[in-house]
Amino acid sequence: MNKLCFFFLLIFLASSCENTTTENEKMTLPSDLTQKSKVFLEKDGQTFRDLNENGKLDVYEDTDQSIDARIDDLLSQMNLEEKAGMMFINGAPVSENGEPAEKKGINGPSAMLPPVVENMDKLKMTHFNIWDIPADPAVFAKWHNKVQQLAEKTRLGIPITIASDPRHHLGQNVIGMAATGFSQFCEMPGFAAMDDEKLVRDFADIVRQEYLAIGIREALHPQIDLATEPRWPRISGNFSEDAELTARLVKPYIEGLQGENLSNGVACMTKHFPGGGPQKEGLDPHFSIQKGQIYPGDNFDYHLIPFEAAFEANTSAIMPYYGIPTDQTDENVAMAYNKTIITSLLREKYKYDGVVCTDWGLITDLPMGPDVVWKARAWGVEDLSEKERALKIVNAGCDQFGGETRPELIIQLVKEGKLTEERIDVSIKRLLRQKFQLGLFDNPFVDESKVAEILSNKESKTLGERTQKESMTLLKNDKTLPLSKNKWKVYIENIDSAIVANYATVVAKPEAADFAIIRINTPWYPADSKVPFAKGFHHGDLDFKGAEKTRILKLLKTVPTIVDLYLDRPAVVPEIAQAAKALIADYGASDQSVCEVLFGNASPKGKLPFELPSSMEAVKNQKTDVPYDSENPLYKFGFGLSY
Repeated sequence: MNKLCFFFLLIFLASSCENTTTENEKMTLPSDLTQKSKVFLEKDGQTFRDLNENGKLDVYEDTDQSIDARIDDLLSQMNLEEKAGMMFINGAPVSENGEPAEKKGINGPSAMLPPVVENMDKLKMTHFNIWDIPADPAVFAKWHNKVQQLAEKTRLGIPITIASDPRHHLGQNVIGMAATGFSQFCEMPGFAAMDDEKLVRDFADIVRQEYLAIGIREALHPQIDLATEPRWPRISGNFSEDAELTARLVKPYIEGLQGENLSNGVACMTKHFPGGGPQKEGLDPHFSIQKGQIYPGDNFDYHLIPFEAAFEANTSAIMPYYGIPTDQTDENVAMAYNKTIITSLLREKYKYDGVVCTDWGLITDLPMGPDVVWKARAWGVEDLSEKERALKIVNAGCDQFGGETRPELIIQLVKEGKLTEERIDVSIKRLLRQKFQLGLFDNPFVDESKVAEILSNKESKTLGERTQKESMTLLKNDKTLPLSKNKWKVYIENIDSAIVANYATVVAKPEAADFAIIRINTPWYPADSKVPFAKGFHHGDLDFKGAEKTRILKLLKTVPTIVDLYLDRPAVVPEIAQAAKALIADYGASDQSVCEVLFGNASPKGKLPFELPSSMEAVKNQKTDVPYDSENPLYKFGFGLSY
């Protein structure tokens, strides 16, 4: 389990602990999910699903009716508990046998999570996001179909929407889902490095097909923040620090993923409005170490440019980030709590009427052991109660709470007269519209027999490998690359010797080699925090220090060395660049893909999607919200050689 999964599981545990079962315990299904049977109705030769099993064709069940009419009809039948449940989305474990009421093969923190049917029944939830899935995605498809069968048996038969963070990138950052079983592409900066709109659309279309095959119908992406603060840990999820380049690629991404019609597409939840890049000192607002988003260059509007492109592409949903837009609105509170950001800017200026879902975990504090509490991301409103936080988020203009399972808060607010059911209905209409547009009410099921065929598509995998190779950016080449195949003796570090052996003779010591080939990652240093997850984020300085820097430079002086540098953030490597015979950057690439480029079977075509600063002093002196503005960068934005 990667660290992000662990994080989300912990949040789920904190907000759902009263609903847990013991490890590998088989849950007894609630009676109302076992005693009903699926009923179909016929009208004029057509078959319809009798979702509420009342023996007649309701307007919301009738595919010949308009979506507006179907929404109004269903909304009139929903009770407050069902509405409140729909306003929350959180994680659900997936058993290795695909049974939604069981937890077979689920270990560690996941074993403490309630099976999905508990939150469907007790909390009336109809949205879930998935983190870890079985190694065989076909098992997930089986699980998904069984979940939808259970949803059929609820009072109104409202289908489940399954969401996921990105799963198609070969990278090493703490943020991101395992790509096992899916086609594997470079990370998002690699697409910006190639600047190929058709390629982005083709990639998004492959994601669409693979998600559809197993039942994922909402993408918690694209992430279109701008990498104007190079220390921010989430840069590997962005395209670039350039707003125009990012905007140009956002549209084909969303259009490729959502398809011509959402009934055969995946709804995009574009994030993080209004741009999460300009974090002070790069400290991520997942954690209380954050110091707010700052705009010393008065460049707030620059970060909106990619979102304007997303609106043009009709993104289905928007996710605001955690940060406080310091001194940009009438109150310094986090984005999802900020009415100026959500209502005045997003709803009114941009006329956006899609779903707005908060980022994960804004309400509930999370105890993590003695004297350690991971605070809810309630920045600027820490003194509010959980119920008051929920109210402020709704009043700001949000529709859905990410990473929380607290519908009782909404129910209490309505019953106390602090929140009207009419306001709740505004959000429920948006959430229902998305479900109807996705076609979930008409046929939420997937063809399990097609999963292997779609996810093992050779053309898709080939294109993924192509992006890994062609996105690589050649920064320095002292008449070294490409290397001739099967000619040299090479010393290697951090790369699979069995793979390199197909291209050169691998030797054990640098002194015995003609060349060294090493793969290194952009440096990072754990944040000063008691929260374990914070320590795994790639915070801190971007340069090598101390013994590790000395060791690398010694190797570079011992033998002519080719350095492959993984850029999940803009590295500061002036001494390494000077001493290396060749320096090449990747944005998520397999050892095989790296060798294909180094030995000339493929050519690097990428151009830097962000500048590489020349020193940490330059990083600290630049403006957080302004692109490519560090003094005398080592390599400028857009730089890249070729062969």
